[in-house]
Amino acid sequence: MSGAEAAGAALTVSVVICVYTEDRWEDILAAVSSVRAQSHPARETLLVVDHNDALRERLLTEYKENRDGRYVRVLANAGPRGLSAGRNTGIAASRGDVIAFLDDDAVAERDWLRHFAEGYADPAVVAVGGRTVPVWASGRRPRWFPEEFDWVVGCTYRGLPPGRVRVRNVLGGNASFRREAFDAAGGFATGIGRDGDRRPLGCEETELCIRLSRARPDAVLLIDDRAVIHHRVPAAREHFGYFRTRAYAEGLSKALVARSVGAGKGLESERRYATRVLPSGVVRGLRDAVLARPGGAGRAGAIVAGVLTAAGGYAVGSVRARRGGATFSVAPVSTTPVSGAPVEEGAHG
Repeated sequence: MSGAEAAGAALTVSVVICVYTEDRWEDILAAVSSVRAQSHPARETLLVVDHNDALRERLLTEYKENRDGRYVRVLANAGPRGLSAGRNTGIAASRGDVIAFLDDDAVAERDWLRHFAEGYADPAVVAVGGRTVPVWASGRRPRWFPEEFDWVVGCTYRGLPPGRVRVRNVLGGNASFRREAFDAAGGFATGIGRDGDRRPLGCEETELCIRLSRARPDAVLLIDDRAVIHHRVPAAREHFGYFRTRAYAEGLSKALVARSVGAGKGLESERRYATRVLPSGVVRGLRDAVLARPGGAGRAGAIVAGVLTAAGGYAVGSVRARRGGATFSVAPVSTTPVSGAPVEEGAHG
């Protein structure tokens, strides 16, 4: 093992899982179990509960004993309701050299953290993301659902490059950052990301990564498709109604990102996606339809509908932003927990 590889292997990793509903109880337990089984052990797992006292108390009871020597901490979101503030709470409470984020309805493969740690062998690397594979509630992908739009259900989509490659931004449900990244750029912006099931917005990790690259022009951000998690897609998200709602919300979110970092950088990857990846998807779907392959016409139609819906959301979001009707904020995130602070609530180990 080279010196750089040894340095990567020696990195400690804190895993943050943001949770908000008891409806996902079994998913949460499965997510924590997958972290406990990692070949590169996590230093700690932080469960950040988003303003749900009943869930927090239940998790505190579940993890009151350090049953297998692994460290699980249950925290209350110290900021406003939503995923961004929950992540910021986890960052502030964490102690690892690297902070990784895992969705509460996903499970990580055994070498997930090992592949993340290997990416940090290069000291210029400040973020490493992975590949997220959908697990459909129905047991199979809906025939009309295009792989180019798997981001709608929080998964890696067709069009991302394979292997370990440099990217503009990582995807939030399967990502990691060096601790100093947050010292340089601040935390996740509140007002952009999700608020449970009530507001299916996103792009908070995109905005953060662009801010990070501006604060650290020499910073390298990677995606390693060997760092795999499996993300559950509930039945309600397999329907076209959710597809359309999420595409519209993505347009709204992109408008906020463009307002924060400028349309040039904020839409750089999206332009390539819209002009190269999506047209190829439409052609592929129409070809399958001509060849009488199931779902081809539906996939082509869904791509067109998704683009138009997202564009509509972007237009509305841009108008709101200009009128001051859409707001978000970025605050510095302390990465050195203060002894005795409330972030230590529920620490067991």
